[in-house]
Amino acid sequence: MAEMVGTKMVCDGRTAREIFEAVMANPARRKFGFGENLAIVNVDVQQAYTRMDLFKTAYETDPRQIEYINAISTLARKLGMPVVWSRVAYKDDAGDAGVWGTRTDTEDSLQNIKYDSERHRFDPRCEVAESDLSYTKRMPSAFFETPLASYLTFHRVDTVVVTGGSTSGCVRATAVDALSHGYRTIVPIETCADKHESYHFANLTDLQLKYADVEPVEVVIDWLEARA
Repeated sequence: MAEMVGTKMVCDGRTAREIFEAVMANPARRKFGFGENLAIVNVDVQQAYTRMDLFKTAYETDPRQIEYINAISTLARKLGMPVVWSRVAYKDDAGDAGVWGTRTDTEDSLQNIKYDSERHRFDPRCEVAESDLSYTKRMPSAFFETPLASYLTFHRVDTVVVTGGSTSGCVRATAVDALSHGYRTIVPIETCADKHESYHFANLTDLQLKYADVEPVEVVIDWLEARA
C-alpha cells in the first residue's frame, strides 16, 4: 500500500478556541507583515449589530471592541492614513438585497435594514471623522461593488487592517477580498466580534492560516505609534 502523504480530516475533539490558541502559539507560516501605508477598514459597526440594548441581531465578543477600533482609527488618521467605515442597508422593497435577502423575512432580517433607519446608523460610540470614507454596502465584503478598491489605490495603501463584525461573515469576506486585491491584510483580534465563540475562533484560525495576519490589537497600535 502506498504511503499516505496527505492529511485526512482531523477530528480530535478540540474546541475552536483551543485550535486557535494552538495555531497562534506555534505559527506554521511566516507573516505577511506591515507595508508602508495602511488603511483601517471598519466593517458594519452599526447599531443592528452592536446595540445589545436595542436589537436581537446585535452581539458582543470583547466589550472594548469599539474603543479599540477608535484607538487605531485615531492613530492612523493622525498619520494621514485612510480610515474607512462600511455598513449595510437596503431600499424599502429590499430589491437590492439579491438572493442574500431571500432566506428569511422578519423585522430582524438582513434585508429589512433600511437606509437611514436606527439599525443602519453607526453605533454612537464610533468616532467617525469628516475626513473618513463612509459608505453603505449590500453584500458581505466591504470591497464588493463599493468605492473601496479605487479609494485604497488612490491613497497608495499596501496594508489593510480589517475590524468589525461578524468575524465569520463580513470581516472574513473583506479580509479575503483584501488579500485577493493584493494587500497585506491584518485582523486585530479584539476588534472583531461574532455571535458564538466557535464561529469567531474557527474563522480567526482560518484567516491566520491562509489570508491574513491575525494579531493582538496592541501590535497595530505599536506599529502606528512608532510612526507618530
